[in-house]
Amino acid sequence: MTVYMVLNQQKPEALQVAEQAAAILQQQGACTVWPDADPARDEAALASADAVLTIGGDGTILHTARRTQPYGIPILGINLGRVGFLATCEIEEMPSKLARLAAGDYQLDRRMLLRARCDAWEQTALNDVVLYKGWRMQTIEFAVWCDSTLVNRYRGDGVIVATPTGSTAYSLSAGGPILDARIGGMVVTPICAHSLQSPPMVFSAQRRLTIRVGEYTGSDPVCVSADGAGDHSLSPGAQVEISLADSHLDLISFNPADQFMAIDKKLKGR
Repeated sequence: MTVYMVLNQQKPEALQVAEQAAAILQQQGACTVWPDADPARDEAALASADAVLTIGGDGTILHTARRTQPYGIPILGINLGRVGFLATCEIEEMPSKLARLAAGDYQLDRRMLLRARCDAWEQTALNDVVLYKGWRMQTIEFAVWCDSTLVNRYRGDGVIVATPTGSTAYSLSAGGPILDARIGGMVVTPICAHSLQSPPMVFSAQRRLTIRVGEYTGSDPVCVSADGAGDHSLSPGAQVEISLADSHLDLISFNPADQFMAIDKKLKGR
């Protein structure tokens, strides 16, 4: 078992925790490899790994997932963040969970990804694709099409299209439902909709959604981002197509109910 280590350098305790994690893995017979300053050697080290261990929060996993996606390497996150729905190993759990990782005693929790496209811009997202207006003094109309059928119009600050994984993130804060991560679906949640009748909508992952930006004025454009990165400016009338990506992400899990245990503990505070 070869484990590639990824640290969030902005977390002051990350290096110390990473060294503790590496020591546990090595004691269990696993090999640990660290990022290399040489890009070619670093890419080769990542490509040869059996698993990736991130030390940070969910943002660290989202960032790392973009790199590991071409190789299909599963990820386990040690949580140093505030909540951590994706980083399911807490610091006090490292001895037991890392021993199981080294022994291959774990399951793979397959998570769907979204593909978003607009003109030459294309991104994949584990959590969500968000269309938003930078300057909030003006509401914008967004039309939502499903397989070429107009299903709704929202006027507000934006629209979130979330995966089941991302349903506990920004979409939840905007009033969206929590979806079982094993469901193949997408939830469309308006951001601050200027209406009393703008409920979130859940679609099958096999659907193809199109979000069309309405007319607006002002110098600040409407933008689209995938997992909070890769912002792309959208002109009035622009369309963003969102569908199930061809690839997926595997998260390392030790309990089939990890998602609901995290919700119970971290959202409900039990």
